[in-house]
Amino acid sequence: MKRSIFIIPLLAVFTASAQVTTPQTSEPAANSAIRQGNWIVGGSIGSTGFNFSTETFNLNVNPQAGYFVDDNIAVGAQAIIGLSAYDGGHAFNYGISPFVRYYFPEGASATGRWFGEANVGFAGSSYKDSEQDQPVSLLLGIKAGYAHFVASNVALETTLGYTYSKADINASSGVSGLGVGLGFQIYLPGKRNR
Repeated sequence: MKRSIFIIPLLAVFTASAQVTTPQTSEPAANSAIRQGNWIVGGSIGSTGFNFSTETFNLNVNPQAGYFVDDNIAVGAQAIIGLSAYDGGHAFNYGISPFVRYYFPEGASATGRWFGEANVGFAGSSYKDSEQDQPVSLLLGIKAGYAHFVASNVALETTLGYTYSKADINASSGVSGLGVGLGFQIYLPGKRNR
C-alpha cells in the first residue's frame, strides 16, 4: 500500500513531464514560397502503372526546375525519363519540356495552393526493332494540381493531367492520355527575398 502511494505520484510526475511531439504535416508558408524571384526545384513520378491485359509496366519520372517571373507564376523546364516494360522487350522514353505554372490565389490556404501547368516540348522513345520507335516527337501537356506545404520551403504535390504526343509530324498518328502524378517541390528564395 505504501509503495502504491509513492509510485502513483512518481508516475504522475513522469507523465506530466513527458513531451509528446507529432510529426510536422503542414506549414503556413504558401504565400512566401511563390513570390517573384524565388526558384522551384523538384520532380514527380507520373503515369505509373501496370496493364494486366497487355502485361505492360510504365514508370515516368519528371525532374523539373523553374523561376518565379512574378508572384504566382513560374516558368522552367522539365526532363522526361520513362520506362515501359512489356512482354518481349522494353522501351526507354525521354524528352525535355518547358513549362509555365500558375498558382491560383482563389481557394488558397496558408498551407496549400491549387495550380495549373502547361508544357510544350519534344519527346522520344527507343522501342527495339519496332516501327513504334519515336526518335523525336511533339509533346503537349496540361495539368492541374495541389501543392501542400509540409515545411516553409517544401511542398508535396498531386496532379492530374492530359498529354498529347505526336510520333511523326508527317503522319496523322498520335498518342494521348490522362496521367496522375505524385511529387515534391523545394522552393528556394531568390536574392531579393532573403
